[in-house]
Amino acid sequence: MTALEQRSAAPVPRSGRLLGALYAGNARAVLARGLTATRSSNWVVVLSGFLEPVLYLLSLGIGLGSVIGTVRAGSGAEIGYAAYIAPALLAVSAMNGAIMDSTWNVFFKMHFSKLYQGMVSTSLGPFDVALGEIALALLRGALYALGFLVIMQALGLNLAWTALLALPAILLIAAGFASVGMAVTSFVKTFQQMEWIQFFLLPMFLFSATFYPITVYPPPIQVLVQVFPLYHGVELVRGLTTGILEPGMLLHVLYYVVMVALGIVFTTRRLRALFLD
Repeated sequence: MTALEQRSAAPVPRSGRLLGALYAGNARAVLARGLTATRSSNWVVVLSGFLEPVLYLLSLGIGLGSVIGTVRAGSGAEIGYAAYIAPALLAVSAMNGAIMDSTWNVFFKMHFSKLYQGMVSTSLGPFDVALGEIALALLRGALYALGFLVIMQALGLNLAWTALLALPAILLIAAGFASVGMAVTSFVKTFQQMEWIQFFLLPMFLFSATFYPITVYPPPIQVLVQVFPLYHGVELVRGLTTGILEPGMLLHVLYYVVMVALGIVFTTRRLRALFLD
């Protein structure tokens, strides 16, 4: 290889000052590429993640809710069953959108299209890739949640003006799942291992006080459920849409702030280990 070819093949130096070789300050390029690819993808696949919680709301919230009546929530207030599970399904919408982008899409880009290898061979660093991909997953989760929030409003399931604050809460939830989802996927090597992600998501969806209060469980199980990230998202959004505000909601916010920070740090470190070291 000639000297000219060697210079051409060498990675482009990163000009970012914040994190040196890890960050070039151009995560928007990764996000723009993802948005362009999404526009040309199969929208049936994209919409499937949004329709699932909507069908749960119609079948359980409206159908089964007419039989159940009211449920005791928060500080003991009685609310309709549909209004009880709707905010939980709103949090699930954000989770679904973020997880779909940050797991299966990332897995394909990492192991089949080799997209990230090409990105980090340019001026982009692992932190640019992590931020761009997490932002893309966050937008998908926010899109799902915004559509679901509109449906809730149309059905009269937003019981307080504080439901307006559910949207930034949803963005935080989506960011948390997107960052951790990408971090976990960076360790996955086979399709069989990817199934373990779904194996974890299903019980979390069913048992995170989504369809009934956490108080129905024995105390040891309640402690286990409170470890689940979805539980904190469900309780946060439920408090905002019903107007039942409690100081403990700040702990739910803190949970997701820590979740986002850890996810970004581990994703960046993992991408650096895979493609730079």
